[in-house]
Amino acid sequence: MANRYGEAALLAVRMPTFGKTVSPAERWSAAVRQVYPTTPIGQKKSGPRNAFVGLCEAGLVKGIEPGVAEPGTSSAMRNKTYAVQAIDLLREGTHTTVSQLWSVVSDGEAGEHASQMDVVLALWKNGLIVE
Repeated sequence: MANRYGEAALLAVRMPTFGKTVSPAERWSAAVRQVYPTTPIGQKKSGPRNAFVGLCEAGLVKGIEPGVAEPGTSSAMRNKTYAVQAIDLLREGTHTTVSQLWSVVSDGEAGEHASQMDVVLALWKNGLIVE
């Protein structure tokens, strides 16, 4: 696994819900508490959270019903868009690494990705993205 946010994404998708409806945001919160049990800042990082929630809202994650977009800041919406665009690139097969994906979806924006692409790649590589 590339990092713990990718692991959190996998945990969030695979978490047992026992027949209850659990929102993507609730799934994410539970998963990051497992992965970062003593690091509140790790639990609150918004980039990977918004990437995961955005993919779920768009109906791109297997086993999670698409949902109504939760309100968010422009930054949150941007992170959701980055994740969805990265899936399109992966489907095309033209970009397959974190750096390649980030370069295109961020339109060359200065700086590193904030683990959004780790979430995307973890779900992609584990067959959890809807075809």
